Amino acid sequence: MGVNLNKQLLDQAPKHVTVLGSTGSVGSNTIDLIKRNRDAYVVEALTANTNVKDLALQAIDLGARVAVVADPNLYSDLKSALFGSCVEAAAGPEAVVEAAQRPSDFVMAAIVGSAGLRPTLAAVRRGITVGLANKECLVSAGEIFVNEVRDYGAQLMPVDSEHSAIYQVLDFNQSNKVRRIILTASGGPFREFTTEQMANATPAEAVAHPNWDMGAKISVDSATMMNKGLELIEAYHLFPVEEHQIEILVHPQSVIHSMVDYIDGSVLAQLGAPDMRTPIAYALAWPNRMKTPVPKLSLEDIQTLTFEPPDSIRFPALRLAREALQAGNGAPTTLNAANEVAVERFLNLEISFSEIALIVEKTLESQDNQAISNLDDIAEIDIAARAFARSCN
Repeated sequence: MGVNLNKQLLDQAPKHVTVLGSTGSVGSNTIDLIKRNRDAYVVEALTANTNVKDLALQAIDLGARVAVVADPNLYSDLKSALFGSCVEAAAGPEAVVEAAQRPSDFVMAAIVGSAGLRPTLAAVRRGITVGLANKECLVSAGEIFVNEVRDYGAQLMPVDSEHSAIYQVLDFNQSNKVRRIILTASGGPFREFTTEQMANATPAEAVAHPNWDMGAKISVDSATMMNKGLELIEAYHLFPVEEHQIEILVHPQSVIHSMVDYIDGSVLAQLGAPDMRTPIAYALAWPNRMKTPVPKLSLEDIQTLTFEPPDSIRFPALRLAREALQAGNGAPTTLNAANEVAVERFLNLEISFSEIALIVEKTLESQDNQAISNLDDIAEIDIAARAFARSCN
């Protein structure tokens, strides 16, 4: 029966795939789905930041043409790990960009942080289908990135569960009939914490997400709710609506992944178990669908779905993200850079949890809101924001 469910994939020529960031959370789940559908995919390239061991195992298992580690100092380690295989080894940031430029039908852009911008743009410029799991491409370089997608004829498939949900239920031909886009949020591990409890929260507590299995940085973003602020900015660039039409609603069960509210009173929602393999599979198999091992959604077992407005007092990151979007120019780039630094400082026990948003706010206030016309402008703003956030107390 499973073979028949995947027949639409197997009837086609195998899809050639590159995974940027294959050892992270999204990347590993992408690899898992490819392994379950080996006849449908050929792996061209896999990249990782520093995780040589897992990268080599993935590349050898799937017969990748090339494996790339971003840290050039780890080239020898990767070469040794691939010894005896037919997988080519490469290392360094430029090699990651070159991996994105290699011939493939689909690139999963799953590198976390601003490091993913250049290789993702390189994939977009090939005019192929790109699964976008990197928030920073749209947050830091939204208008430039979207223009590149349009100019090169690329197909952008959002991989965040919220944006994938919207993509599946939004009628792009009648976008002027949309009243609201509603991004749902789990509320993270500190949804019911007091301000005092959050001030004393540890990194271990912050990364313990109640519903999703994610990496440390994204998990901390969920705890501060900055992830939802970044998703707000993403949604603005992905979908044909205005900023004021995008709302956020806390939904602790993470069953409804997002909704589109139309002017006739219809509200369309995409539901599913909280498992990233669903939106990844949608992007990977598009325009088809593929069978996944995701647990069946059982509403009779869940019984109750609840909703509540976000608390912008306890979670100021939401306000900061919306203000940055409204300000435009380089403000979202500054927001993203400062947040990356602040999260890293929190994970390194240099600052408290509550200071993450405070550092982001101080950084936004300290920087001139410079206009952006190219990637050099983005790099300049990013560097300045990071420098201030690192020194901010």
